[in-house]
Amino acid sequence: MNNWNEYLSSQGARLAQDGSGHVPDFGNSLGVADLAPGFVAPVTDQGLIAVTGDDAASFLHNQLTNDVEHLGLAEARLAGYCTPKGRLQATFLMWRTSESVFLQLARDIQPALQKRLSMFVLRAKAKLSDAAAGQVLLGIGGAAAQDALAPLFGALPPTPYSRIEHPLGTLIRVADAFGSARYQWLATPEAAQAAWPALAAALRPAGTDAWRLADIHAGVPQVTLKTQEQFVPQMVNFELLGGVNFKKGCYPGQEIVARSQYLGKLKRRTALAAIDALAASGEEVFAVGDPDQPCGMIVNSAPNGSGGVDALVEMKLAAIGQGEVRLGSASGVPLRLLPMPYALDALDL
Repeated sequence: MNNWNEYLSSQGARLAQDGSGHVPDFGNSLGVADLAPGFVAPVTDQGLIAVTGDDAASFLHNQLTNDVEHLGLAEARLAGYCTPKGRLQATFLMWRTSESVFLQLARDIQPALQKRLSMFVLRAKAKLSDAAAGQVLLGIGGAAAQDALAPLFGALPPTPYSRIEHPLGTLIRVADAFGSARYQWLATPEAAQAAWPALAAALRPAGTDAWRLADIHAGVPQVTLKTQEQFVPQMVNFELLGGVNFKKGCYPGQEIVARSQYLGKLKRRTALAAIDALAASGEEVFAVGDPDQPCGMIVNSAPNGSGGVDALVEMKLAAIGQGEVRLGSASGVPLRLLPMPYALDALDL
């Protein structure tokens, strides 16, 4: 990993000063117009848990919001892990091989989350381990992404949340953004370094901030340390993204998640917004018409290339409908709501 970081630094990457290996950018903040033609980004804020053993799938099936037992080898899925009160402790990108089920999640919550899940293994034949060692993650997106990857992989995963195993590593097509396909490639540092010159020649080098901006414009939320236990899955549109299976068996919080879906009208959703100021996950937002209490919270944010951020913001539907929402207080910097990449449930609005 250190050699990979040194290599990226030699290619112009700006490394975090805390020794974490985080690559926020390549010296400049990029916006949608910069990324849409095509970009390649080291993704350095993700952890990876491997769950291995005969009972790995059944164990996780009883813990997560999505179906694990019927997860195919050529697909990936979103899934959540909830408290008994139905609040998300983590969101995952999940896939499996013949030996293991893999859970990709925010790196800042992995150690505690992995420990917590391990407490519930009991007699199940399943073992959780950190699977990130010796691997790096690249995010590739934009209009030129497919042409840049095809010489390396040949056939690419055809649809969002499909995947292939290849001698070069695991390639997963994730949710589209900026009108084009996006892929994440889990590779050895050696394979990534060998491919970087060609990818960087065809695509714009970018950092993890750019990948996060693409996630935000895809409408895909991720629970991080600052937002754990804040949201029922529907508040962050998780069921609209296929992250909740309402036909599977019980899991922690299942009754509350189901009740939110089938009884009454959902009162909160997540919208896409631009903010002309720096803003981080966990910060509250306020509706001008109801200034005394927050109407929502920033789920994820990323620099948008214009000095501010674009963000996924969970809030009351009434506030989304009104459109006059501000950061920090009712007199703070306004949020400009942007079109979502998918339709919110018409019954909600």
